[in-house]
Amino acid sequence: MVSERSLEVLRAIVGDYVATREPVGSKRLVERHGFGVSAATIRNDMAALEEADLITAPHTSSGRIPTDTGYRVFVDRLAEIRPLTGAQRRAIEEFMAGTHEPELLLDRSVRTLAQLTRQVAIGHLPSLLRADIHRIELVPLGPRRALTVLITDTGRVEQRIAELPRELDDETVERLRERLNERLVGIRLQDGAELLRDLDGLVEPDLVDLAAPIAESLVEQVLANKQYRLVIAGAANLARTEGDFSSILPVLEAIEEQVVLLRLFAELDVRDREVAVSIGHEHDGTPLEETSIVATGYTADGGEARVGLLGPTRMDYPRNIAAVRAVARYLSRGLEEPGG
Repeated sequence: MVSERSLEVLRAIVGDYVATREPVGSKRLVERHGFGVSAATIRNDMAALEEADLITAPHTSSGRIPTDTGYRVFVDRLAEIRPLTGAQRRAIEEFMAGTHEPELLLDRSVRTLAQLTRQVAIGHLPSLLRADIHRIELVPLGPRRALTVLITDTGRVEQRIAELPRELDDETVERLRERLNERLVGIRLQDGAELLRDLDGLVEPDLVDLAAPIAESLVEQVLANKQYRLVIAGAANLARTEGDFSSILPVLEAIEEQVVLLRLFAELDVRDREVAVSIGHEHDGTPLEETSIVATGYTADGGEARVGLLGPTRMDYPRNIAAVRAVARYLSRGLEEPGG
């Protein structure tokens, strides 16, 4: 067990290393932080931190840097969350104003978060199979083609083109539109997919051949909402903050493939809208072992959703936690307001 002063030394080492990217020595700590003790005493504290695997010496440097365990202790026990400035809050409000459409609002939120933190910002829209069908539209595009439009109660819009077996006149379009809306509006997407597979119970017999490709198109639109969708911004920030391009290549590949990110996001404990942090080798077995993830949940009608950051373990955790928390609150508020 390390002493309280040693923990304060750890806090100072984390802060200095994040700010300078340089290993931190005892002399620098004494000069910058005024612990009121000698450099020799600080060296003893650093030795205790090193023995506890909270700091380590990179290569032959006389200075020390935090380990993943050190960052974990810092985040859990030592970090003092700094609230965003008034200017930062106004910037979020202005950038996110003017829309309640879920995908656009999430896109703006993620781009705002990337700009505020200079990290990779990530958000996702949840599966919408629990959303309700708000409206179905059929738009003729020619004698034997129609555009099917599926609108959910959460504002999501999906469109597909259906190729038809015979010509479609205006009267038939209206009959199909009325019948589909009569049977499907107000029910869950996942239930709508099942109804669309039983055309005999959905439309009149003389419309079954025309309804079949339209129903197939609508089922595709429902299934398009089955998976979580990631929105990512700020990947170039990695190149700006990390000098070793070989080390960031696996991270960029993981961002592009998204599978690992989705799993790690899903594993984070964000109950009660708390901000969760996963650090370095807590991502064991993934290309993201030298990164940290800071994320929280936000309110979305379609289900559980999350927004957060990916960056190097040497990140400004207090500032990033505050930014993620603030953006998530604005995002939730934007989706809850009328029209959202």
